[in-house]
Amino acid sequence: MAPKGKKEHKKAKDTPKPVETKNTPKKKTVVEKKAPKIKEAVQVAATTTPPVVAAEPKQQKTKGAVAQDKKIDVSALRFRNKQKTLVFSSRGVTSQSRHLIQDLRTILPHSVKDAKLDTKDRLSIVNEVCEMKNATNAIFFEARKHRDFYMWLANPSLGPSAKFLVQNIHTMDELRLVGNCLRGSRPIVSFSSEFDSQPHLRLLKEMLSQIFPTPCRHPKSKPFFDHVFTFSYLDNHIWFRNFQILWMDETTKATELVEIGPRFVLEPIRIFSGSMHGETIYQNSEYISPNVIRSNAKRNLAQNVLRKQVQKESSISRQKAAIIPRDEVHDILRP
Repeated sequence: MAPKGKKEHKKAKDTPKPVETKNTPKKKTVVEKKAPKIKEAVQVAATTTPPVVAAEPKQQKTKGAVAQDKKIDVSALRFRNKQKTLVFSSRGVTSQSRHLIQDLRTILPHSVKDAKLDTKDRLSIVNEVCEMKNATNAIFFEARKHRDFYMWLANPSLGPSAKFLVQNIHTMDELRLVGNCLRGSRPIVSFSSEFDSQPHLRLLKEMLSQIFPTPCRHPKSKPFFDHVFTFSYLDNHIWFRNFQILWMDETTKATELVEIGPRFVLEPIRIFSGSMHGETIYQNSEYISPNVIRSNAKRNLAQNVLRKQVQKESSISRQKAAIIPRDEVHDILRP
């Protein structure tokens, strides 16, 4: 009897094994039956399909590769024209001149500023300041006697440089004009036809076209053209104006110009071959220094005073000559 909780296992009956002889054939397995077909399939695949190459690890595509796949010109999207214009002045400028400098910095987004220069003799320091600020161009305002206001346009690396007398200054706050434009937008620079008539005017046109336009894709600029810088040459003076472009009708594309400001007049004095120094390329023969004008005005005023004094003395002498002397005989014969 088997113990409780355990089952009795039935013993399998012993079955007789088949006796193998030499004459009895062996049975083929499934693999042996399909072997010839597998060999034929392998031979056909080797002749038709290329050899299998190990897959390379995937690499992340860069922005340039993605742009190349999308057929985008990456070179056109880069900021290459990295020009800067240094706008600063010397000490002694008036409040009106200071507001004009601030207006120029506002309308030139590619401008950089620096402290006032405390020198009047060594103007070559301007080149050193431009080198420290990585500026390619410079607009330097020089004040003399708290009256005269000069502007220097210079290329610090190779030159040339030009000196102007600034006249008829009117700032944005002073004019209170109706025009307005987007801050940081790029301007259209326009020149009158007179700038192509003489060699020195062509040189000034090239200098102004390098300093005032905002470089393409500048970080501080916006991709819009909504105002115009106009430079006109009249009576040996350069007149600067800033206008807003108003689109009146989209169908006819009619435009109108409204002045924004500031405005000023430049009188060319001299053009040098180098930056703030060098040989004189051009000199304005019609230019008269403000000191000479003031001295002539004082001289004319002194001459007027002398003339009036002479006239007064002559009138006194005539009055004395007109007096009739008293006749003694006339008193004796009077009744």
